[in-house]
Amino acid sequence: MKYQKLLTEFEAQLDKLENGQGDILFKAETGIVQVEKYIRKLHMGIEKKTFTTQEDEIYFFKHVKPQIFSKLIYYGKLFTIESKRPRGNNTSQIKYLKHQIDKLQIFFNDNLEFYNYYRRGAMSLDEHYFIRGNRDLRLPLESFHFFIDDQFSTCQDGTVATIMAYDMLIVYLQREVDHLDKIIETPENMPMQKPSKLFWTGSKTDLIELLYALHVSNSINSGTVDIKELASHFEHFYNVDLGNYYHTFIEIRSRKTSRTKFLDKLIEMLNQRMESLDE
Repeated sequence: MKYQKLLTEFEAQLDKLENGQGDILFKAETGIVQVEKYIRKLHMGIEKKTFTTQEDEIYFFKHVKPQIFSKLIYYGKLFTIESKRPRGNNTSQIKYLKHQIDKLQIFFNDNLEFYNYYRRGAMSLDEHYFIRGNRDLRLPLESFHFFIDDQFSTCQDGTVATIMAYDMLIVYLQREVDHLDKIIETPENMPMQKPSKLFWTGSKTDLIELLYALHVSNSINSGTVDIKELASHFEHFYNVDLGNYYHTFIEIRSRKTSRTKFLDKLIEMLNQRMESLDE
């Protein structure tokens, strides 16, 4: 089974969802439905085909399945958190969101040994962790039991998916906290800046890729500018809402092909322009 084609299609569907209309609860609900569809496709592919080598099986359960399965955990947990989020003042919301971050961190502490193994890219125990048949009753509760069976699960692929999902959730929640903090700190009588007449007409993902590239280049304020401040400037200057740019950056990092697709495209197009002028 060609997993890359399925993963590319999957990422495109979620990118369309994230950049589309609708509030966060709608996106979480819709995301769950979409992810379940792709998990079933992945499941069917495994049922119909055995792995050629042990290395192929390890790669699937360590790298392929968690990419999709993590989104199911992410959207499910996100829906629960946001549906219970208080609608009161910003201070009460910040307290709630920080408490949710603390709860997610407990998972990492409870699974510290495996977390460190996975984070440092270790491989010595992969045959135990990512080969079917070595079951572990300590699977995360978020593992959606109706997708687990002996042929589609190993003892730790669900833990990898949960690590990925909780990383995304913490980033999302921290961004929400930062946004609310910014509102609290902003004086109500602060004059509005003159709106820009420029509009970003490319994809938000491309702009976020450019945003992070400029940030790490230290070309703005000698590298002292905060990513939040830079993102806010981009949003104002180009009349665009970048949404959860932390989450989008995680998605960019997880690309299996070029992580810098937009920057590569810019280089190619600029070279073409210069070459045409040289003729």
